[in-house]
Amino acid sequence: MKTKREDIRNIAIIAHVDHGKTTLVDELLKQSGTFRQNQEVAERVMDSGDIERERGITILAKNTAVYYNGVKINIIDTPGHADFGGEVERVLKMVNGVILVVDAFEGAMPQTKFVLKKALELNLPVIVCINKIDRPEARPTEVIDEVLELFIDLDASDEQLDCPFVFASAKSGVAILELGDTPENMKPLFETILEYIPAPEGDEEAGTQVLISTIDYNEYVGRIGVGKVDNGKIRVNQEVVMVNAHEPEKQRKVKVSKLYEFEGLKKVEVTEAGVGSIVAISGISDIHIGDTLCSPEHPEPIPFQKISEPTIAMNFIVNDSPLAGQEGKFVTSRHLRDRLFRELNTDVSLRVEETDTTEAFKVSGRGELHLSVLIENMRREGFEFAVSKAEVLYKEDENGKKLEPMELAYIDVPDEFSGSVIEKLSNRKGELMSMSTASSGYTRLEFSIPARGLIGYRGEFMTDTKGNGILNTIFDGYGPYKGDIAYRKQGSLIAFESGEAITYGLFNAQERGTLFIGPGEKVYSGMVIGQNGKTEDVEINVCKKKQLTNTRSSSADEALRLTPPRILSLEQALEFIETDELLEVTPKNLRIRKKILDPLMRKRANRNS
Repeated sequence: MKTKREDIRNIAIIAHVDHGKTTLVDELLKQSGTFRQNQEVAERVMDSGDIERERGITILAKNTAVYYNGVKINIIDTPGHADFGGEVERVLKMVNGVILVVDAFEGAMPQTKFVLKKALELNLPVIVCINKIDRPEARPTEVIDEVLELFIDLDASDEQLDCPFVFASAKSGVAILELGDTPENMKPLFETILEYIPAPEGDEEAGTQVLISTIDYNEYVGRIGVGKVDNGKIRVNQEVVMVNAHEPEKQRKVKVSKLYEFEGLKKVEVTEAGVGSIVAISGISDIHIGDTLCSPEHPEPIPFQKISEPTIAMNFIVNDSPLAGQEGKFVTSRHLRDRLFRELNTDVSLRVEETDTTEAFKVSGRGELHLSVLIENMRREGFEFAVSKAEVLYKEDENGKKLEPMELAYIDVPDEFSGSVIEKLSNRKGELMSMSTASSGYTRLEFSIPARGLIGYRGEFMTDTKGNGILNTIFDGYGPYKGDIAYRKQGSLIAFESGEAITYGLFNAQERGTLFIGPGEKVYSGMVIGQNGKTEDVEINVCKKKQLTNTRSSSADEALRLTPPRILSLEQALEFIETDELLEVTPKNLRIRKKILDPLMRKRANRNS
């Protein structure tokens, strides 16, 4: 007999990146009385990782809960970036409805479409929250039409089309139901959630069924499974059977050693939880996403959609450069292996495979950002390693034809730059699908482009549009191979010998192109120290001292003017490297190098290729 839990609501907040999801959750927490009156609360309190705080992006879905009028509202804040779409897909299995946040100026964006499509496929009711209505250039009425058009494009049902709209400024902590209303607080949004999002239902008398949708990891207790109780109850010390819809042979008896529910930002220990509760379970060492915990009498797995496949891969390799082991704490292949396999505990979209050598591991992910966040996390933890250029993962169709991952790229650029963007993307095998005038002075372009055509393009795009362009991409399935793409037009400047870079040597080198290093930096033979103005690679001696004679004094060196070097960020370095190069990553430095350091061996390899 199914019953409803009227004292609970489970919702996910979904949106395009930067439309204000995390700030909205902050306000719901504050206004529900979760924090004490005088408590210091950080901004974007849900973004707990260092990288999340610095970049202002959400990477992992987070759980929290607030109380309003005696009803517990479990809220899940999800990422907006396509690279972390794996997080969004599975979180939606835990909720009974979603709040779709849309920026009142930018309107519906590619990621809005992606996350909304997932929610509509699961028949979840949607509350549309038009956020940032206090922006000077906000255009809420037009954005309503854009959102409704998006619903129609995605074949929404009549009930889904009849969704409520709430207008908010998460930053100011206010929401209204009609555009002319006087904003006071978030009460209209809370009321809409209680009224419109259905209460969870399930059979309280039936056997236990909990589908694990997220995995948390803690050094002290190991893996923690997070999921919703679909049927029955779950208790501490209960014996349950772990089953999985995709792995019928998997059946293991396990014991629930600790059980938690979410309150505010904390996990609170409970002894039992009923239907509709979102719980965290610890004590089961090999629990995975997609596993269902059931009572032993009825081991019935809950179906679970498969996580999207990775589209891009790179090799993580033990650092073997002449400067290896000087800056990192963890440098061996065992360190690297353990850390990469540990990442699989929490990241479902990642794949790690052993290669034919113990020194290298093939790591596949959903995009460049996905892998660069892992690299950045590892270097902050003290790891030292090298990575190869990102390459896409190909497939074959039944006729043996090569297929490659395709992306839809949505681009907003000032009108005067649209020509150069179209030219660059056409050279990278992009196909212009549509072109329209967006808001004042901006053109919106829509391209279908191979994923490899976008590798290394973002930096160039920012330069071409003088930082004013917005580029968003979304995975669009596999399509026929589009042919070879010519990437970087310029060659590399390569250090000729090992030592320390000297002003005199660098002064002579800078005539050849753009330098990545300054005086006093350690270099080694085969290290890339800059970008050549021409297409070929050039070897340069930057450790060269000036020969002193009677008529020349060493102080003349000080008069040499060096152009400041171009310091590459991690993303820029990953975009820059070619297939015959590696990026050496240490906690202190990023160095680009040739795979083959010895110049003679390198020439021989190039001749044979």
